[in-house]
Amino acid sequence: MTEYKTMDDLGDLQGKVVMLRADLNVPMDENFRITNTARIDRTVPTIKELMAKGAKVVVISHFGRPEGKGDMKNSLSHITADLAKALGKKVVFVDDCIGDKVTAAIKSMSHDEVLLLENLRFYNEEKKGDESFAKQLAAPADFYVSDAFSTAHRAHASMVAAAKEKPAAMGRLMAEEVNALEAALSNPERPLIAIVGGSKVSTKLDLLNNLVKKVDKLVISGGMAHTFMKASGTDTVNEANSLVQMDMLDTAKEIMATAKANDCEIVLPLDVVVANEFKPYAEHKTVDLAHIPSEGWSLLDVGEKTIAAICAKLDESKTLVWNGPLGVFEMKPFDNATNKVADHAAQLTTAGKLMSVAGGGDTVSALENAGVADKFSYISTAGGAFLEWMEGKELPGVVVLKK
Repeated sequence: MTEYKTMDDLGDLQGKVVMLRADLNVPMDENFRITNTARIDRTVPTIKELMAKGAKVVVISHFGRPEGKGDMKNSLSHITADLAKALGKKVVFVDDCIGDKVTAAIKSMSHDEVLLLENLRFYNEEKKGDESFAKQLAAPADFYVSDAFSTAHRAHASMVAAAKEKPAAMGRLMAEEVNALEAALSNPERPLIAIVGGSKVSTKLDLLNNLVKKVDKLVISGGMAHTFMKASGTDTVNEANSLVQMDMLDTAKEIMATAKANDCEIVLPLDVVVANEFKPYAEHKTVDLAHIPSEGWSLLDVGEKTIAAICAKLDESKTLVWNGPLGVFEMKPFDNATNKVADHAAQLTTAGKLMSVAGGGDTVSALENAGVADKFSYISTAGGAFLEWMEGKELPGVVVLKK
């Protein structure tokens, strides 16, 4: 992490006020109960370390989409109890994130408690990246620490402008995330393989165009593979039985040409699982590409030949980057390919033969469904930021923390 400022660069924190930009945008049910505490849990080590160094920790975050208006549905007050439980410390909630209330609460807080401020997005100025709002936000702090990699692709006031107001650094979670992604894409041990899924080619053009210039092997899966199959001559794939995008065939051919020019091997399905209905346990069968039914059946997964081929490619690789499932993993048994390939990658990782990094909402869910999320080298919970990093874009919330 020599390129970025980390908490080790901040010096003595005893008695200092540290403003921590976290991502506490956790899923919540209609009764305001948190259904997954992962984002809270993952920022706890940073908070505990700052407290152990004598700092007064003030946590700021966005939550939901309040569009500049305060409302109880999107209040961070609902997070207080779970954050306190995760920390084992008292958490005091302040129903604003700037102004006199915040200043007074900081003055009266003890070193054994944490302040949680109200939702940043109750102010439109947050999303606009407003410098005046950032000054008010950072005013009570001595230092600024960012642990919100998942929001680093947005130049919001709390992510960029506030970091310029005070000595700033990455928290442990953000540093861990950037380290993992740099090891996977910027300076990987080769051969480097990527698995990319998703329903449409059009949503991942930037990603595919960047990866074919960086990776040694690219497995294209999910619905987007249908377009590449058609573009590479699989005439049995059509709009009635697949998610092929006919208007993207030339684009797919261009991506394959770029891959060839950069010595990137593209891996496409050898066989597919087709079903006669889009529902769990629908009647299904595995067919080779020449025998895909023209209508009445839909491509929902890849078959055992494809699974074996992908696993063989993993065996030859040293680094894996994964974004997107291989099939319709939300419905059994069409999670079969995703589960088997994920398990194989996990085994290679556990054996020390593969460095594996995965991210994106569907990807995390798919790996959790496969029961191997804890066996990958790193799982990123950052959706948009993870994708933009993989697309080769600079993230404003990361760039601002360069030395």
